[in-house]
Amino acid sequence: MSDDPKANGGAANPALHPAEQRPIWSDDGDAPFDIGDDPEALDSETPIYAPRRSRKAKRVKKEKSASNETVEIIKTVVFALLIALVLRVLLFQPFTIPSASMEPNLYEGDYIVVSKWSYGYSKHSIPFSPPVFNGRILGREPARGDIAVFKLPRDNKTDYIKRVIGLPGDKVQMIANKLYINGAPVQDVVVTRAEMADMFGPRAVTQVRETLPGGKSFMTQDYGPGNELDDTPLYEVPAGHYFMMGDNRDNSIDSRVEMSSGVGMVPAENLVGKAEIIMFSWTPGASLFNPVSWFANVRFSRFFKILD
Repeated sequence: MSDDPKANGGAANPALHPAEQRPIWSDDGDAPFDIGDDPEALDSETPIYAPRRSRKAKRVKKEKSASNETVEIIKTVVFALLIALVLRVLLFQPFTIPSASMEPNLYEGDYIVVSKWSYGYSKHSIPFSPPVFNGRILGREPARGDIAVFKLPRDNKTDYIKRVIGLPGDKVQMIANKLYINGAPVQDVVVTRAEMADMFGPRAVTQVRETLPGGKSFMTQDYGPGNELDDTPLYEVPAGHYFMMGDNRDNSIDSRVEMSSGVGMVPAENLVGKAEIIMFSWTPGASLFNPVSWFANVRFSRFFKILD
């Protein structure tokens, strides 16, 4: 019998020892030729067989890859939350105006941004006001006439927004519907008179431009003499405190009302920041979850309005 494979129908000789047969490589990958330390293995006719790749190893690799991707997503979310927290504590914080106490300058439905660095930082600069320290860090005194956000002194939780009227040591009083600071009447000029309907029915309303000592000028709104807070006792602002008033003078619970039922004197520690700008505004009735109401109730004229 011939040793030529072709002479036997083209098949490999079954009589040959397996070590003498030519290896057939799999398509699963390249064969790892590991000859060890024996250089004579290069001349050896002994075939080197390639092991098949383990499917289990592939599954483990995929599981590790999915696990690593999940860890990366969690790290990204955590870092994003930390960055947002730092920005909120140190730089800016958004607020929504919930009432009409600051009309005609702020309306219910205005979305404003407050600068946190303006007055320095206290425990109230941090969400939920944790008692991590007392007083203020990098504290700066607000200017008379600033619109300030602060924590209500009687609960140290509720956010209020009013205008700074009295500084430490000032004497503040309302006499016959006119504001006095340190014994002198605040300069005011009537701008408009009109009639407005509210929960009490139609009422005459006057808009007045006031100019505080120091030159800060802004609009106020008043419903005429004879209202509850048009005549008050003389208030002396203690050290480390501020006297706050709403621009809507007859529709504002502020420092003219004692702390037990109103605002009282506001400690410097309770200041959160200075109101800087109205980002956008919706009239009451608009809902974030009702897109149809966005366009029917939006106040485009108040977008990006810098606050006085």
